[in-house]
Order: sequence, then structure tokens, then C-alpha cells
Amino acid sequence: MTGVWPHPDIAAVSRSPVPQEALSSYLVETARSFAGESTTVREILERVGERGMLVICIVLCVPFLVPVSIPGVSTVFGFAITLTALAVASGRLPWLPRRILDKPVATAKLREALEAGAGRMARLERLLRPRIGPVASLARLNGLLLAFAGILLMAPFGLIPFSNTVPAVAAILLGLGMLHRDGAFVLAGYASILATLLYFGLLIGAAIYGGMELGTLLH
Repeated sequence: MTGVWPHPDIAAVSRSPVPQEALSSYLVETARSFAGESTTVREILERVGERGMLVICIVLCVPFLVPVSIPGVSTVFGFAITLTALAVASGRLPWLPRRILDKPVATAKLREALEAGAGRMARLERLLRPRIGPVASLARLNGLLLAFAGILLMAPFGLIPFSNTVPAVAAILLGLGMLHRDGAFVLAGYASILATLLYFGLLIGAAIYGGMELGTLLH
């Protein structure tokens, strides 16, 4: 994967101050800073600042912590998470295409989702601490699994409850675990990816079974 971070169109990322408060508080402040009817991925990244690539992945996952997420953004956010996570896994700096950076998202829905997600994040933050270091230090493996969670987030099940939430939870657990060197959270992320695969398998199986039953009725 090639490219340079910061992207020339989002150079403000590298100049933003590094916020020192808890990520949940920072999410609330970020949510309230958006103005206008729509917000782009570019603007989200500009407000994230230098918290790092893992924080970018976490922030882009937060809007999916509701049963039915913002319509039309899972593919774009999932793609951005995948590219950023691959950069983490490869030890390189990420590049995002302009089409992804300029994707507009309804500001009101984004603000609502970020504020709701911040409450859930605050509960998780109380549990974070350095532990199970060997698991947390598997940067390449964990980065690849984080990228895989981003791919799962792009699956075309957006209108089905929790279909975006489960892979987003996996990505957040992995991101927080890597960020805070908490191997327990990383292991929980592994389990969440497995749960996502099982859930999607059930959805696909149910769709196949329903199609077969419909075919039987039509004949």
C-alpha cells in the first residue's frame, strides 16, 4: 500500500493539537464542533488531529454503535477503516482517495451517533489497562484483523439491525486494545469478529433458506 499521510488535501490533520482528555469526552467535543447540514470524512479527520491512525479507525466506527446506522456510509467508512488499518499492519502511513474524503454525511445524524457512542465508549474506558502484552503487541496480525473488520462493515446488510454494529464493536475493541496495550480488549475483538462471521452466516443461510422456500411455493 502506498501513499503519504497526511494526504495533501487534509494537511490540517498534522497541525491539529493533540487532545489529552479521554476519548469519550473528545468524541462529544468533536460531535458538537460540526456545523452545517453535512460533514465530510475529510472534516472528521481534520478534527481527529494527531491522536493517531487507531483513533481514526475508532472514531469512524462510533456512528455504527446503534442498531440501525446512518444510511449509506458503512461502505465509505468501512473502506477508510480498512485502508487505515492496513497502514497500521504494514507500518506505513495511509492514503485515502479524494472520493472517500469528500463523502458527505448528514451532520445531525453524525452528531447524534457520535454523542451516543461516546457514552458507550466511556464505559469501556473504565475497563482499559495494560495487560496480556504479547497479544496486544501483535501489531501486524491485529492490524490485519482490524482491516478485516472494516471489510465486514462494508457488507451489504446495512438495513438489518446490528449488521454494522457487530463489526464496528470488533474494530473498536481491537483499536482500543492496541491503543492502550490491553490484550484482553484485543482478544474480545477477536471474539467479536468471530461473532460477526457467525451472524452474517446466519443471515446468508436464512436468505438462502427463504429463497428455497419461496421457490417451492412458486412451483
